[in-house]
Amino acid sequence: MEYNFDCTICGKCCYGQVPLTIKDALTHAERFPLAIIWTPVGPDNKYFNHTARLGPVVNLSKSKEIGVRITPAAYIPPTLPCPELADDNRCKIHLHKPARCKSMPFSPYREESQQADLLIPRENWECDISEEAPVVYRDNKILERQEFDQEFNDLIDQVETLRRYADWLLASVPTLMKELNKVAKKKGGGQVIVSFFSLLPRLPKVDVAEFAAQQLPIVKDFINKSNGVSGGQNYNKHYREYAVELERVLNQ
Repeated sequence: MEYNFDCTICGKCCYGQVPLTIKDALTHAERFPLAIIWTPVGPDNKYFNHTARLGPVVNLSKSKEIGVRITPAAYIPPTLPCPELADDNRCKIHLHKPARCKSMPFSPYREESQQADLLIPRENWECDISEEAPVVYRDNKILERQEFDQEFNDLIDQVETLRRYADWLLASVPTLMKELNKVAKKKGGGQVIVSFFSLLPRLPKVDVAEFAAQQLPIVKDFINKSNGVSGGQNYNKHYREYAVELERVLNQ
């Protein structure tokens, strides 16, 4: 079976959270408000094996373990656009945009054989899936795969860093395990949002003060943008708490 797909530059996929590699998160620290998103993936989930390949497996109890998808992210409310989305719906940093954006509509957070439903446009998206659009996926294989492979390789390169980070943070913050357990029990799943600062001790080459100076202006901007917008309350709370952390570093 084959699938047609083409981008129409509708800009609809440029709203809300964007998962990032560690490399992209640091590269774009002055552009996006960052966070670390922990997403529990249970053993019965069809994405469990691939999630376990890309990150840690955590024991919630003696009899239950889960995979955890740990993703640095541009942490943006679903009703707000990417700050690099231009008025004409084009990307202002097209040549240098994150790997996640380059790989769309495919996602290496899934097996290659699990991509078909990603080619079905979400509600109000204007992607072209007509027969006039190019064939991009055939017999569970991505035809033009350079960007997909690059993002996947970047994810593989950071696996050990994320596993060491998870072990360290779970040991340091006991309440995190409780939050993961709570979210894992929810029908439909959910996320646990953690400050990006929690990852920095695992990244010894990062200048923390320089990183904070890059993040603070964009975080303050999103405090204003998210105030009162639909679905923005939890984001606004995170931004405010994160801004305090950033200011503390810069005032040292």
